Amino acid sequence: MTALTLSTAAVPGLRADAIVIGVAKGSTSEPGGPVVAPGAEAVDQAYDGGLAGVLETLGASGAEGEVTKLPAPAGFKAPLVVAVGLGTQPEEDAGYDAEALRKAAGVAARALAGSKKAAFALPLTDAADAGAVAEGVLLGAYSFDAYKENGKNGKAPLAEAALLGGKPRDKAYKAAVERATAVAEELNRARDLINTPPNDLNPEAFAAIAQAAAKEHGIKVQVLDEKALTKGGYGGILGVGAGSASGPRLVKLSYTSSKAKKHLALVGKGITYDSGGISLKPAGHNETMKCDMSGAAAVFAAVVAAARLGLEVNVTGWLALAENMPSGSATRPGDVLRMYSGKTVEVLNTDAEGRLVLADALWAASQEKPDAIVDVATLTGAMVLALGSRTFGIMANDDAFRSAVLEAAEEAGEPAWPMPLPEHLRKGMDSATADIANMGERMGGGLVAGLFLREFVGEGITWAHLDIAGPAFNEGGPFGYTPKGGTGSAVRTLVRVAELAASGDLG
Repeated sequence: MTALTLSTAAVPGLRADAIVIGVAKGSTSEPGGPVVAPGAEAVDQAYDGGLAGVLETLGASGAEGEVTKLPAPAGFKAPLVVAVGLGTQPEEDAGYDAEALRKAAGVAARALAGSKKAAFALPLTDAADAGAVAEGVLLGAYSFDAYKENGKNGKAPLAEAALLGGKPRDKAYKAAVERATAVAEELNRARDLINTPPNDLNPEAFAAIAQAAAKEHGIKVQVLDEKALTKGGYGGILGVGAGSASGPRLVKLSYTSSKAKKHLALVGKGITYDSGGISLKPAGHNETMKCDMSGAAAVFAAVVAAARLGLEVNVTGWLALAENMPSGSATRPGDVLRMYSGKTVEVLNTDAEGRLVLADALWAASQEKPDAIVDVATLTGAMVLALGSRTFGIMANDDAFRSAVLEAAEEAGEPAWPMPLPEHLRKGMDSATADIANMGERMGGGLVAGLFLREFVGEGITWAHLDIAGPAFNEGGPFGYTPKGGTGSAVRTLVRVAELAASGDLG
């Protein structure tokens, strides 16, 4: 993990491999060429005030994600200047928003892979800006190389980042960087889990990792194996895991604070590999199915982050872990499962398995009567069709709570969109054999899945469902602070929801 420091050092005399500065596009009121952002005054001065012109000559426009490298001016200890695009220049006195800073820092950190130290002279107006830059650096520098020869995936991540303009002795700045470090480290842990091949990360292995982290951070942990799940009547989790040689698990992580006034439950779908079961996925849809445990990874990371931050809220995480495989013992289309809640479910499609494991975990979470439940899952391809690959959908049984979770996502910098739960779609899941079927109408499939989950939330409990099927795994090239592969989607939103619950501001 990249080391972070706050620094008030003068840019010219700073020993580093590179100086990172921001460059923006001219604002709508003052269109034109690239504009050098605050923080880079010393560099601009060394170019006799002509840095913007030099950058324009080199083809820079200030567009988001753009990187322009140029030799440092004479007299600078660092040999290189890296100008990174911030997007459109904000109106006067508005300042750059946190996400623009986060993305720019992430792009620069990735571009400087192989470097020992970089100084980030991006515009910092307050501690929140320092936190955003710190988070961007740590997330952008991420690399997953555990399976590369000699443990190397090309160049090593940036080793150290100094945030210039920060105030090392200021409590607010220090707290912002410490928060960014805790959240980013746990988010990157989630990325590692998502990227780990399914032959090394089955439900038992995932549970063991959760147990080790819980012990390290003072979190209580309980793991239900096949025997305990059978005794407890967790038919959904057992039914999904029935076809695999690797048995399912339900992991409960409990972080408690002596000052807590609220209890938040987080539930994550943890299908460590999804073949579709007997309803086998077609060719071309299997290769990335190690990512189907991204919801459980997000919940795990969020609970640990809450513990590290010492949030004054009780947070319980439920990881519903199973491997969905076809075999002679696998659940068949047409089978009926008796769920932990006592309801029966007719399984019409074994590839609609995530809702089955979540249903058991949601009911288990409901028994503790938390103030709110948020579940996270790579649940439906329909949500990807609706919102694309970078935005997750939010459904809820309470409009105000859905709005609060959406606001938390926006504050965290994660694209999300509110989705409805149309009552007329519920009838499509009526079953002549069981209480409910696990499939309904094809159109609006993501909403149907949300309606199914709602059936397993305890009466009177506020609940939200995050379908992260789109942004959980990036099959394209890296962008901003987002790498190729596992992204850690929803971790920051869940942490922000926990912070709002702790402060009493969550809906």
